Parts: sequence; structure tokens; C-alpha cells
Amino acid sequence: MPRWIWIFLALAVAALLWAASRGPSAPVPTDAGAEQACLAVPREAVALLQAPHQSPVPGGVHPFRHGEFTLAPLAGFALEARVLGREDYRFDREAELSPTDLALGWGAMADPQVYGRLDISQSGRWYHYRWGAEGPPIPAPEIVRSSANMHMVPGNARVAAALSRVREGQTVRLRGWLIEAHHPQGYRWRSSLTREDSGGGACELIYVCELEAY
Repeated sequence: MPRWIWIFLALAVAALLWAASRGPSAPVPTDAGAEQACLAVPREAVALLQAPHQSPVPGGVHPFRHGEFTLAPLAGFALEARVLGREDYRFDREAELSPTDLALGWGAMADPQVYGRLDISQSGRWYHYRWGAEGPPIPAPEIVRSSANMHMVPGNARVAAALSRVREGQTVRLRGWLIEAHHPQGYRWRSSLTREDSGGGACELIYVCELEAY
């Protein structure tokens, strides 16, 4: 094999290793509307055993720019949940906006004795769970209502840094907005607005203004 091909392959591998070491992409600059939206995030209390809190968008909150995207808030969103899994994305179309998905569980699905009996995985922006021959640890509809795969859109560098440290098994508390994202090339990505759905379109797309993990 010619020497130049070996050099090219070595450089390509080095570039991939460098990209992998960087972690999920930092959020791109946003306009003043994003800052105003985060200031207006609802402040309701949330708890691990409760369902996420969803609230109407106040009149003063409007669509705002985030990089090449325009984000339209659809509902205020707050939750405290167990991290059932985490998956980072770099090369799909959505990674520019949402570099990380978290599979989250609350209520019964925050209990290790429940989710520990499930085989949980993530891929292709989906969250998958399976149970063994003994059957599901709780009724399947309750698994749907008490867990979800959520696409994280970091609203600022502080949130991006906190998100980069989140690990499976931790508890996270976050506040922000369920959003619809529009790209000038015609691409649209819309959040689910219910915890009762499953399958395609059932994931939450969250513009995260505050995030802590413990």
C-alpha cells in the first residue's frame, strides 16, 4: 500500500480520537430571546416520585434563535428523575442542536428494584427496554408513563458542563421548555407534549435552562 495512504489513515484516526475526547458539543450562541425565555421558566417544585410538571407558555415568551435553528417554546417543563441511560451523538443531523439524550425515570421507574429488572439501552435517538421470562416488573403502560427518552438542548455553557457530567444511576433535576425546532432548510423537530405516548415522536425535546445532578 502506498505510503501516502498510511499517512492519510493515521491522520483520519487521530482526528476521530481527538473528536471523541472533546465530549458533546458546547451550545452555540443564542439571542436575547433565549435568555428571556430562561428567566421566565416556571418555578414549580418537582419531586422524584412525581410525574414531570408541564405548564403553559406565558405570553411574554416568544421563539428565539439558537445557532441556525429557531426554537419555539411549547410548554414549560420541570422534573426530577433517575438517569436510566445516557447516549451522546455527534454525527446525526440532530447533534448540532441536541448532543445528548437522557433516558429518565420517575415514580416507579425511579426505583432501582424496578428498573434494575429491565434491560435498558439507547440507540438512534430511541430508548429501549426489555424484560425477562418473569415478565415486566410493573405493568407495561406504567413503564411508558413513568419513563422517557429526552433530547437535551443545553441552553448555556453552564448547563452543557453539568450535562457532560451526568451519569447513569444519578438523579437529575432540570427546568426548561419543551420546544419545536425549525431549521431554514425546512427541517422540523417537535417535542412530545404528553407522558402517555410511546414509539416515534414520543420523546421530549427540551431546551434546558437549569440542570443539576446528584
